[in-house]
Amino acid sequence: MDTQGIAILGSTGSIGCNTMSVVESFRDGRFRVVALAAGRNVERLAAQVERHRPDLVAVEDDGCAARFKDELKRRAVAAPRVAVGEAGLVEVATHEGARTVVSATVGAVGFVPTLRALEAGKRVALANKETLVIAGELMTRAAAASGAEILPVDSEHNALHQCLRGERREEVRRLILTASGGPFREKSLGAMRSATVEEAMRHPTWSMGAKITIDSATLMNKGLEVIEARWLFGFGADEIDVVVHPESVVHSMIELVDGSVIAQLGVTDMRHAIQYALTYPERHPSPALAPLDLTKLGSLRFERPDFERFPSLRLAYRALRAGGTLPAALNAANEAAVKAFLDGRIRLTDIPRVAEAVMDAHETRAVTDLDVVLEVDREARAAASAEIARLSEGSKAVA
Repeated sequence: MDTQGIAILGSTGSIGCNTMSVVESFRDGRFRVVALAAGRNVERLAAQVERHRPDLVAVEDDGCAARFKDELKRRAVAAPRVAVGEAGLVEVATHEGARTVVSATVGAVGFVPTLRALEAGKRVALANKETLVIAGELMTRAAAASGAEILPVDSEHNALHQCLRGERREEVRRLILTASGGPFREKSLGAMRSATVEEAMRHPTWSMGAKITIDSATLMNKGLEVIEARWLFGFGADEIDVVVHPESVVHSMIELVDGSVIAQLGVTDMRHAIQYALTYPERHPSPALAPLDLTKLGSLRFERPDFERFPSLRLAYRALRAGGTLPAALNAANEAAVKAFLDGRIRLTDIPRVAEAVMDAHETRAVTDLDVVLEVDREARAAASAEIARLSEGSKAVA
């Protein structure tokens, strides 16, 4: 059995840590962690290095690199080669010993490294949905040219990948993404306007990072997943639906042309999806994970999403239908707005207002190359900052 080299972008986050857990559950030497990239959590990164001894590590900047080396010295652990910034992320993503790259950074920061991994012919286990939202055309084109694979780690797209195994494209009528509905599924619009960060962070079924949790509260997360599904599976906006499923047991479904529906069910644990991506096309037992107990499920509910209370979902469909650079503008504006909400500068319901204002002002153009995408990302963030400042000043005036 050959050992598969694993590189992880975002190793100290939720997906990164769960990937480590999956790797450690295989005691037969099937996997070896060869490169890790993290941001500023050097203590957790040092613990990972102590356990897995990778060849290469990347951190956010020189200050983090110094703190990381000090932490390793305190632990009496030999330091691997250390790189910094985006260049460091790219080094990790293209490490010659990595057969699979787990792309688990949050937001647009993972875009360039993931693209470079695909250009290098790596198998990419993709948990960073923003990369396909920003430039799905570039990503899929790079994968086709190099022979790289993209395997989704998001539970919904991972479920769709499993449901589509063995099915012919012409026999599939639509994809059905499930959404928990987040913490405000049964709340009024008024309650959402006054929601605190703490309330928005109380996701009912999943434990995730701050940005993804807020996206789930606005349903933007599901909107981005609709765009991602288009590039992963080749279905159009009218062939991708969203249903709210509070129990988060059915991770997604496909409907066939004869009316049959195939669903993937499982416990709410990301290690299932991660293991699937790392071992595909094989399947292996998961001794550390309990199987789903159908007798304890109770009822499974499915509801239509409310586009009035959750306009972010409507905006994502609009961006997908328009195509070009509009999804990149939407993503950048949303990232800026989520940060502003987390910083207490705007309300939760202002997040889609910022995104829509940026989209309305954006002149959509074709995604021809990397420079176009990066330029749109900068422009949209600047436009979002201006809109956030306007809303913030308006809130102060009312107060």
